[in-house]
Amino acid sequence: QVQLQEAGPGLVKPSQTLSLTCTVSYGSITTNYYYWSWIRQPPGKGLEWIGYINYSGSTYYSPSLKSRTSIARDTSKNQFTLQLSSVTPEDTAVYYCARGLGSSWYLGYDYWGQGTQVTVSS
Repeated sequence: QVQLQEAGPGLVKPSQTLSLTCTVSYGSITTNYYYWSWIRQPPGKGLEWIGYINYSGSTYYSPSLKSRTSIARDTSKNQFTLQLSSVTPEDTAVYYCARGLGSSWYLGYDYWGQGTQVTVSS
């Protein structure tokens, strides 16, 4: 089965950039037709979709986060990354990477990372 693992700093200062890496094992991020996605869950809130990079390298971001978000990939390492700039305490959440089944969030995700807590605080 495919495995995903998030990694990155658990504490980020306000105004800085949140950077996370998702390492994919037992599956290729270039395989048709998957959408490698970032999703977050603030404390006490529901899941919020952030964006994806798909099998061909195309990206798409949530309109509410687009101006601050960049997703990229390194196919040689089978990794994809998230950068979220100008963070505030409202960006505190558990961040997940997941494999999406299509270009719309409601098509679902078949594999998830375990999630990593990121706290924005000075």
